[in-house]
Amino acid sequence: MPSALEQLLLPAECLLCHGLLPFRDSDHIVCGACRTRWRPVVPPWCARCGQPEPLFGACRLCADWPDALVSARSAVWLEGGARDAAHALKYAALPRIAADIAIAMARLLPPPKPPVTLVPLPLGPARLRRRGYNQSEWLARALGAQWRAPVVPRWLTRARDTATQTALTPAARLANVAGAFTAPARRLWPHVVLVDDVLTTGATLAEAARALATAGARRISAVTFGRAAIPDFLQGA
Repeated sequence: MPSALEQLLLPAECLLCHGLLPFRDSDHIVCGACRTRWRPVVPPWCARCGQPEPLFGACRLCADWPDALVSARSAVWLEGGARDAAHALKYAALPRIAADIAIAMARLLPPPKPPVTLVPLPLGPARLRRRGYNQSEWLARALGAQWRAPVVPRWLTRARDTATQTALTPAARLANVAGAFTAPARRLWPHVVLVDDVLTTGATLAEAARALATAGARRISAVTFGRAAIPDFLQGA
């Protein structure tokens, strides 16, 4: 937290609205007003993947997920200020914004029942070297502090870099991440909660869960800060 002298000489301002932060909030990057503007993801939704779209019939989004991945939930929709916050976390190297995002996640998502271990989605080797940090690990550690849950990044590694998923069809997304993750075999696994910044179709989370299930994990959940609206070209694919 900045000192009183630092706050006097260099008043902190909100990253999103640029309003001055009061001294009591000077350890934050996003003001409380901006955090309350993030639109929560609310039911009705698929009981498994949390996608609000399907209101009848089987959900196609999670139909091919591994059985061990029992649920996925996102705190807010990836739009407006929430998108800006996720972008800052991912590209601006602002670890303090992870704490603000985790506060919002802990407010909107119920904590899992212990024993539970948080596992961040890893980056590929080349991308980690370029960026210098893994935003999902920062987020997992901040959320772990809120939930008082341990964080163990080493339980999941990314064996290779993958292309960005943005413009890929669902089938191409699955092929892109197939075999991208590895996990060490363990005899005893707690409930594993995968942590990532954004969920779109869930292909990456599902493949990560598949690697953990192969290593012996039997109950896996996933939480993300943002949920991106599925693009039109993916809706009917």
